[in-house]
Amino acid sequence: MNLPNFLTLSRIFAVPLLVVVLLTRVYNPAREVVGVSIYLATLIFLGASITDYFDGYLARKRQQVTTLGILLDPVADKLLTSSVFISLVELKWVPAWMVVIIVGREFAVSGLRSIASSQGFTIDASDLGKVKMVMQVVAITVIILRNVFPWLTTFSWVALWLVVIFALASAIDYFRKFWKKVDDRVKARQRRKLLVLKKRQRNVPTQ
Repeated sequence: MNLPNFLTLSRIFAVPLLVVVLLTRVYNPAREVVGVSIYLATLIFLGASITDYFDGYLARKRQQVTTLGILLDPVADKLLTSSVFISLVELKWVPAWMVVIIVGREFAVSGLRSIASSQGFTIDASDLGKVKMVMQVVAITVIILRNVFPWLTTFSWVALWLVVIFALASAIDYFRKFWKKVDDRVKARQRRKLLVLKKRQRNVPTQ
């Protein structure tokens, strides 16, 4: 256990706390959500999101990149954002179909990476995926805060639509990279078979 892995684990442990704060809202006598619960949820989410940057930065700077950290980091990211988006659907703050696209993309990319790993190659994170992650943090933050600051409503919808667009674009990019890797490996395997066949044909004695 080192500091980068501790930060990654803290992001995972923050998920149930954040969900409880989001779904157990505190009301005032007028049945309006009390601002303190909104601020607390925002602080927990932003604090957990910031660890996504620092765990990778510290792991590289201190040369503490571990297999555990490599495996847990994307899991922590997906748990954090997916759990919050699902909670926002429960609160009826975002449409379910948009969250299905966002969360479905995470499952699809994770599946591609698992298949790629089993075949002996990796798919590097794309710039679109990184932008999508940043947009998710921005969108979730303003969606939560618009309950206190109504003027953020328009901006929150724009940010949410951008998340959906980048989720679809990055998913297509991952599929393209995956297909190219598989295609290259198939072609390389076929070339090796042809070389072996030609070698055998040259070695066959003539009658």
